[in-house]
Amino acid sequence: MQIRQMQIANDNVQDRLVLRVSTQADEEFRVWLTRRFVREMWPHLAGLLGNQPAPLAGKPPAEAPNFDQPFADAKATYPLGMTPLLTSEVKCDTLSDGTFSLTFREGRERSFQLGLNADLLQALCAMLRAGAENAQWNLGLDYAPAVQTPAPGTGPHSRLH
Repeated sequence: MQIRQMQIANDNVQDRLVLRVSTQADEEFRVWLTRRFVREMWPHLAGLLGNQPAPLAGKPPAEAPNFDQPFADAKATYPLGMTPLLTSEVKCDTLSDGTFSLTFREGRERSFQLGLNADLLQALCAMLRAGAENAQWNLGLDYAPAVQTPAPGTGPHSRLH
């Protein structure tokens, strides 16, 4: 899946964040993230980031994601439906090529696998922090890895229920 855009927005009525991912194939995937789930998932994401510097620090502007463009969804199709997947479980993997795989599950119903390189993982984490701050969740999401993440291709995978 080639990612075109990612967005995390706060839904004040639902008191949830919605992750929206659009692909080059004009598909859009939507995932609800609750406060509790973000709080529980964050240490795993921080562990994936390891000792990398804060997101986008020191990167040339050409490599930095552009957060100024509005999310385009005019002609999107929704393979999982328009109703966001309500995440109850995520599996976080570091792949042998250094990329990351996040598999979001809704019970044993729908699931969505998101493949990210280091830059996109940092962008996702930055958006999660901004979304949680905008929602006034007071989570204190920092980048200190709280979970030991094995080297790529070794050890057990991180799974959050």
